[in-house]
Amino acid sequence: MVHQTISSNSTMAPSASSKSKLMNRLLCTVLNCLIVGMLAACGSVPMQGPASRPPIGSTVSKGAWADDTAVLPLPILQAKSRWTAVRWAELPGLGEDPLHEAWNAWLKSCERPGPVFAPLCGEVRRLSIGGPDEQRAWLMTRLQPYRVEALAGGAEGLLTAYFEPVMEASRVPSAGFSVPLYQLPPGLAQRKPWFTRQEIDTLAQAQAALKGREIMFLADPIDALMLQIQGSGRMRITQPDGTQRLVRLAYAGSNDQPYKSVGRWLIDQGALRDASWPSIKAWAAQNPGRVNEMLWSNPRTVFFREESLSDLDAAWGPKGAQGVPLTPGRSIAVDPGSIPYGTPVWLDSSGPMVNLQKLVLAQDTGSAIVGAVRADYFAGWGGAAGELAGRLKQPLRLWVLWPK
Repeated sequence: MVHQTISSNSTMAPSASSKSKLMNRLLCTVLNCLIVGMLAACGSVPMQGPASRPPIGSTVSKGAWADDTAVLPLPILQAKSRWTAVRWAELPGLGEDPLHEAWNAWLKSCERPGPVFAPLCGEVRRLSIGGPDEQRAWLMTRLQPYRVEALAGGAEGLLTAYFEPVMEASRVPSAGFSVPLYQLPPGLAQRKPWFTRQEIDTLAQAQAALKGREIMFLADPIDALMLQIQGSGRMRITQPDGTQRLVRLAYAGSNDQPYKSVGRWLIDQGALRDASWPSIKAWAAQNPGRVNEMLWSNPRTVFFREESLSDLDAAWGPKGAQGVPLTPGRSIAVDPGSIPYGTPVWLDSSGPMVNLQKLVLAQDTGSAIVGAVRADYFAGWGGAAGELAGRLKQPLRLWVLWPK
């Protein structure tokens, strides 16, 4: 357009016209060079391809994830959650977590991987002997973090904990061991929901269906309730020769009735402010005439199967819903409508009980674990784990780590 404007001005003096033509030729030359240069530059920009895999053994220094500038992918919708892609720098405590502990849980997930993570399991196994910097570099190259949010938009939820109780039990009933634990009753699948907890204790028809299905007996009905809520436990049984044998009772099924919290019932009754297991047991000891009323407030009951517990098995928790043994401190129960089993998850939770910023694996679920940002933290077994499980209830944020 500039060239046309200059050449059309025929009223100008000859000396001005000559200068104008010279300027025109110079401008055209400059413009042509600029255009050619731009085209050459465009041709030199490589097209973005898939992320390359880091060599096994490569590392990344702490803080390197702050330079992550890759284009973020679109959100992913699940049945009960939305995942929003974020930078690695958003994950709190990423440089401080001893990742080899989580790798043990990941190796368990690789025993029964889903189709999304199965292709990565070879690399996961090779990196099991790697250092945390190598493992962190691999995570950043092969996976994309997504913040887990409720479909309505909230990114904060609730963290609780569960554990595997260790209890004294007997094969035969006695005055000291009178609370039965049952196998699955015959015909359970044909009648769902099955009898409530109160009906099991009071109806002749329910008791007839469970006759002969007792696996073992406990001393305390509150312990039996705790075992059913946790889903499994380690039973210490005294043998006829006086020696003790440790076996596991694992979850086999339920009566398909809704779960109701007895702790919530006690709070609503004005009986307790702190509904921890020690408080519940203390209340029961002071109110023996109301124990059944409390127990029956939860209509759900659980049936078990017995499993042997070798020294090797004893190093792990029970099998979760994914079908692999749980790892203390590194396995969580989730709502599978929000997070699929086998997914590595970054967990962040701070509160009066514990501060957690770590990599965990979604390997289990539970009837009370419902919602997008909701997790139950497997604390292990024994007294300390039981104390944590009985009191942990604090805010939670989650990020799933999904293959690129």
